[in-house]
Amino acid sequence: MSKQRLQGKVAIVTGGATGIGAEAVRIFVENGASVVIADIKDELGHSLATSFGSEKVSYRHCDVRDENEVEETVAFTVEKYSSLDILFSNAGIAGPYSSLLDLDLNEFDNTMAINVRGVAATIKHAARVMVAKKIRGSIICTASVASSVGGSAGHEYTVSKHGVLGLVRSACGEFGAYGIRVNSVSPYALASPLTCDALDWGPAEVDAAQHGSANLEGITLKANHIAEAALFLASDESLYISGHNLVVDGGFTAVNRWLPRIQK
Repeated sequence: MSKQRLQGKVAIVTGGATGIGAEAVRIFVENGASVVIADIKDELGHSLATSFGSEKVSYRHCDVRDENEVEETVAFTVEKYSSLDILFSNAGIAGPYSSLLDLDLNEFDNTMAINVRGVAATIKHAARVMVAKKIRGSIICTASVASSVGGSAGHEYTVSKHGVLGLVRSACGEFGAYGIRVNSVSPYALASPLTCDALDWGPAEVDAAQHGSANLEGITLKANHIAEAALFLASDESLYISGHNLVVDGGFTAVNRWLPRIQK
């Protein structure tokens, strides 16, 4: 398959300095896109941008909780690259793992501010450009298997990812009239920096936990698998797909995972 599936397109990837976001940046660039990496991890973001040795990749500090920074990042992108075809709204945090009986509402508010309000802000300002310039763009948001089932993550994170899925479906309904597609990609657990930091586990421990509860045997989910799914949703290969939650979980949310083990 040709590695120019995004030739001539311009993308913003929030949370693009590490993990899924960084893999998406690499894959988007390999496929011909110009990319703005938006993150608060300045050293890592600048390092990733300069590693490509190309003017086609830039870094921009952006805390998605701050709408002004989001708006400025979108304006920077359009000024530098003259367009905005793709938004991958990927920035997020896992939030604490605790009983609902001990819920810290300040932590809850922060998780909502990043995972939901931040996604709404990025969609708002990216879509404004797409509508004004009549760009038939693609907006992709990182949700989670926690947007489909409860009990697979902390309460704050689960609520926030249900919110992301609601935003995707609502935005799909509005922006379809402009030819703009809005979708989400929902990963199963993987050893990303976000997951490792939230659990205070190493990658090997996360991988072991993933295998212990996974449905699809013989494969370890990695960040590049999610980035490849985002590439599909960003490319013209998904031209008539909108409002879809592309779940990348090896069937975890589709089956009763305990039944096959009983049958064995």
